[in-house]
Amino acid sequence: MAVEVYLIFNGNCREAVSFYEKVFDTDKPEIMTFGDSPQDPSYQLPEEAKDLVMHTRLSIFSSTVMFSDTFPGSPFTIGNNVTLAVVSDDEAKLRKAFERLKDGGKVSMELQETFWSKCYGSLRDKFGIEWQFSHEENK
Repeated sequence: MAVEVYLIFNGNCREAVSFYEKVFDTDKPEIMTFGDSPQDPSYQLPEEAKDLVMHTRLSIFSSTVMFSDTFPGSPFTIGNNVTLAVVSDDEAKLRKAFERLKDGGKVSMELQETFWSKCYGSLRDKFGIEWQFSHEENK
């Protein structure tokens, strides 16, 4: 299991990642946009969201730092744009920690299969800390 930082940007994620890539001399990251994701036929993705970064990551001094833009229309507050991501290949431990952490907190997304993870969910704990949980093979 790893706990990694996840930084959220307000439409300028690609610029920030490019900057950090140069600063820390890292490999060029793969960038997944909101437009790359499977589309829900009952919800039309706004045109301005299609090129925004849904997810990318950099390896900075052997630590993984993940990045995304906030979805258009979602609240964004500088200072509250950092979440902690629990990433593990042990689904049972992931589920156990999620269940314990949601006690007194507020679940944004229950653990479920997504197109990028076998088991993903997010919540704000009772202390106001934002968490994301993601199953990844051989992490």
